[in-house]
Amino acid sequence: MQPRLAFIGLGIMGHSMAGRLLAARYPLTVHTRTKARADDLLSDGAIWADSPGHAAREAQFVFVCVPDTPDVQKVVLGDDGVLKAISAGQLVIDHSTISPAATRELAAAVAQRGGQFLDAPVSGGETGARNATLSIMVGGEAAAFNTALPLLQKMGKTITHCGPSGAGQLTKLVNQILVSVTNLAVSEALVFARANGLDDQKTLDAVSGGAAASWQLSNLGPRMLKGDFAPGFMIKLQQKDLRLALAAAEEQKLHLRATGLVHELFDRAMKEGRNEQGTQALFEVCREALQR
Repeated sequence: MQPRLAFIGLGIMGHSMAGRLLAARYPLTVHTRTKARADDLLSDGAIWADSPGHAAREAQFVFVCVPDTPDVQKVVLGDDGVLKAISAGQLVIDHSTISPAATRELAAAVAQRGGQFLDAPVSGGETGARNATLSIMVGGEAAAFNTALPLLQKMGKTITHCGPSGAGQLTKLVNQILVSVTNLAVSEALVFARANGLDDQKTLDAVSGGAAASWQLSNLGPRMLKGDFAPGFMIKLQQKDLRLALAAAEEQKLHLRATGLVHELFDRAMKEGRNEQGTQALFEVCREALQR
């Protein structure tokens, strides 16, 4: 018999991830702030819950995918939260990208109720969520990871147990440093190419097969050059992740210069009203900054 699942948070990532679990024929209860986002899942057989606690009450596995640390804390610790509904043996899996320190506190709170908690942030954007090719970085007890692995494999392709509680979040921040700094390199390089009159497609073809190749170049480069800034991952969420990375670096007395520069440029993007554009809009910010 398939275990009952709950999925809380149906944003750009969560919606597709929940859909993958439902398509695998797991009984699924869902909750999100805007019920209309769940309409197609409900049509496909999911059950609606009016609160996170209601969603978690009958579920053996509770998945959470919401924007930021306070959102996860509210979902888990709030008056109608998951913590008040769970009992011994239930497993909470948080796919949000949040503070590693807060993650460890949440894991301890869930453990006091007899449950288990995995921090399992993801990378791969909307496309990865839709195609079940996400990279999933997991922190928590090895036994809990092994229990959750068959479910995680319905949503991701590269699934790694990174260590104890918080290690998944720290690994995701490593990922975000790499992603954001590479995004800046792609943006600046393509601004340089345009300024020198190079052909867009020939330039991409020339550099994509060598040492400069990257996911950002192949996937975001063409969208930059077309002026397509529709979100796969929104600037406001990337900026939140960079804030977390810089805070974690400060705790270790590290000064991440390149990461700090990208953070400053995304801050400029947000002041220009680009909060909900895709991170490839960094190209436009670089173009404006470099041509002044």
